[in-house]
Amino acid sequence: MNIIGYMNKLNAIGKYLIMVVLVLNFASLAFASATNLASALNILCTNARTFLGATAMILVVLAGATYAIGQLLGAETRARAAVWATAMMTGAVIGIVIYIIMPPIIGALMGGSYVNTADVCTQSTG
Repeated sequence: MNIIGYMNKLNAIGKYLIMVVLVLNFASLAFASATNLASALNILCTNARTFLGATAMILVVLAGATYAIGQLLGAETRARAAVWATAMMTGAVIGIVIYIIMPPIIGALMGGSYVNTADVCTQSTG
């Protein structure tokens, strides 16, 4: 069972997955109504929140599994697993912070003064 090999393969695929998600988010801006920037920002906010919520949860679960599996193996692999788990948790925390602060920023860009900034991503703009 080559855990390090599997993690390296997953890391190589993950870089391309992130690029695809970013391109799709920018494509949603490009194909949105050209006259309505607020609609494009709304779509971007909705897509990013959907992606970030799921990704943060998956990262937390994978970090726990990586750390637990690493504790069963040798000292060098245990140290690597701890570093990987820490990196995954750091990524999850950064994703959650972006998830929380994105609606107020999008609301400010849309030009509205929203009482509840959590509704910025779900409001219809047209």
